[in-house]
Amino acid sequence: MRARTLAAMASSLGVVVALLVPTAANAESRADFLPFSFTRLTGAAEVPGPGDPDGRGFAFVRWNTDNGMICYNLFVRRIAPATAAHIHVGDENTAGPVVQELEAPTDGYSSGCVDNDALAAALDANPDNYYVNVHNAEYPAGAVRGQLD
Repeated sequence: MRARTLAAMASSLGVVVALLVPTAANAESRADFLPFSFTRLTGAAEVPGPGDPDGRGFAFVRWNTDNGMICYNLFVRRIAPATAAHIHVGDENTAGPVVQELEAPTDGYSSGCVDNDALAAALDANPDNYYVNVHNAEYPAGAVRGQLD
């Protein structure tokens, strides 16, 4: 069981690494997003908790202060279908307010880009004061969470 879990996580990580590797067709667009944060999502990180004890995932967030774009990839597993996902402001011990809605990874994966100049600048200045949270019906306050850095 543990070997399958590690293999699945490695596979997910491989997808994320592939997103970081520029190809000839997208090298210029990838270069536009130099600052980024990659974080593990867990139920144990939920504050005040509890989050889903079995829930796992990854969040990859990148931003560009020149054009205010924030792009993300969310991977979750071992949780009931997600109903919402957000970036919140707050340190690892704080349940802070939502500062940006993200597409919920209802089938285990979501991605997108949003235009938010203020948040892009704030992430650039202090990314560790923000976190990604994925919510579902069973854990409406948050099933899994990961602090950006």
